[in-house]
Amino acid sequence: MDFTGEECIAAPRDVVWAALNDPEIMRGCIPGCQSIERLSPDVFEATIKVRFSLLSATFHGLLTLSNVDAPKSYTLSAEGKGGLAGFARGSADIVLEERGAETILHYRSKAELGGRLAQLGARLLDSTSQKLAEGFFSDFNTAVVAKVAAG
Repeated sequence: MDFTGEECIAAPRDVVWAALNDPEIMRGCIPGCQSIERLSPDVFEATIKVRFSLLSATFHGLLTLSNVDAPKSYTLSAEGKGGLAGFARGSADIVLEERGAETILHYRSKAELGGRLAQLGARLLDSTSQKLAEGFFSDFNTAVVAKVAAG
């Protein structure tokens, strides 16, 4: 499953970069995120509950930052285990482009599911994954703009 997109965020790039690295903002924006904790500057531990059609799974795993070029870009890799439901693994290349007072956040993501989740069918998984990614970036946009407005 591969998908791409972009969000135009009404905030300077350094503010967007800081938000991308803030566990509290991330927790509020990742759909189904129950907890996220920074273990080191480049590693987070997270628990995320995801619903795929009739199957719901809670994933426990790590989020790792690599290829960091602050405040321009990084790769976010994730790997989580969902018990009997299977596993999820994926990555997202994030690039922040300054455009005046706004920042264009470009993303290219890919995901892989295994176990019982993989048996649901590629079309359903693609659709759900795309909705989760779009939901995250939309919520992230809202959170960053609200933080800028609050001063």
